[in-house]
Amino acid sequence: MNLYARPPSDLTSYTDVAAWLQGLKAGGVKFGIDRMRALVAELGHPERAVPAVHVGGTNGKGSVCAMVESIARAAGRRTGLYTSPHLLRLGERVQVDRTPLTDDEITAYVRELLPVAARIGTDSPDNHPSFFEFMTAMAFLQFARRGCDLAILEVGLGGRLDATNVVTPRVCVITSIALDHCEILGDTVEKIAAEKAGILKPGVPVVLGRLPAAAEAVVRARAAELGCPLRAIDDTFGPENGPSREPWPATRLEGEHQRLNAAMATLVARELGLPADAIARGLAEVEWAGRWQRTTVGGRPLILEAAHNPEGASVLAACLQKLVKDTGRRPVVIVGVLGRERARPLLATIAAHASEIILVKPQQARASTFEELEALIPADFAGPLRRSTVDALFPAPDVCTAGGADDLLLVTGSIYLLGEVMERLQPSAAGGEGRLQDF
Repeated sequence: MNLYARPPSDLTSYTDVAAWLQGLKAGGVKFGIDRMRALVAELGHPERAVPAVHVGGTNGKGSVCAMVESIARAAGRRTGLYTSPHLLRLGERVQVDRTPLTDDEITAYVRELLPVAARIGTDSPDNHPSFFEFMTAMAFLQFARRGCDLAILEVGLGGRLDATNVVTPRVCVITSIALDHCEILGDTVEKIAAEKAGILKPGVPVVLGRLPAAAEAVVRARAAELGCPLRAIDDTFGPENGPSREPWPATRLEGEHQRLNAAMATLVARELGLPADAIARGLAEVEWAGRWQRTTVGGRPLILEAAHNPEGASVLAACLQKLVKDTGRRPVVIVGVLGRERARPLLATIAAHASEIILVKPQQARASTFEELEALIPADFAGPLRRSTVDALFPAPDVCTAGGADDLLLVTGSIYLLGEVMERLQPSAAGGEGRLQDF
């Protein structure tokens, strides 16, 4: 049966809907925003109903989105938050006041969108909206119908051709630029910066994180071309290794990189006219899972940290260095990665700080094999190195078989691996929706 022609009456339960979305996702990522433009036009342009903040960049997007959302909610605004991928359940991607979409809401939205998508794809299946475009449309509809005061939208991949790029926001953000997804976005920071800067709109203020000089030049040139006021964190708070112009904001999220993210969120909030007390309170109360997230398992400390690319590896190095200094102990590290170029710097960082490394393979088609990971472990790593699985390492909700009774535990690498571990730790919250995670 043609997936795209399947009648809406077939999808009577969330189980049916999730299976249909899985089939849609299996069709792959579709770049370009013409389908999304057609989809929102058919829906009456819900993306125009709520003022938005649009956040792009290589790393830090989700953290900045979470911080801006927390600040806006502290200021009394009703917030819409759209991020990807999810950790446990699909509905996490679309939240109003941090309440995710329910299974019933997703079911209703898919049934509503199916005939619209079928009309758009009448001439060719290639014109049928993708999985990510379906989710983006759900976000726009939910935020409009729930009367949100502000929508915070994370770019899925790139920027210029991303489905979220149909919005004209109140503020744009470029968090960072590094070499990632090079096969899609380009093999230099300049090319990647040009794709990320594709979200800039004429006259719309831009908040800029700390970028490589070549990448920053590209973004600044595009902002100047479009007449966009630009606020860079280093211009406001002070350059790296230089004197502070004003105190860097504090945040609940750990790590020096999160202070940079907090600085970006602060500048966004100022552009939106949100009060200083709400900024401080929102940053102090923000929650964002999987970012140096501390918990326990079997009475032992466990840290969950998504570090999935070379820039993330440098952030992880700083966090691990501080952890070892503060505790006097090297952690047992459980790691799984997607792709050789991502794995190489991450494994070098881990080997410099771990007492033991346990390799796992996330349940994703792009996951690195054990052989690939083992070949990238530095020759001077002297600790134990072994293979395992998430199920073997976390056989029950409060049990981890890794390490000894006094060991610190760290799970890092792919965000998809973190989702699998969280499913084992929180089975009541899990939905078995890892198959819907990618993009």
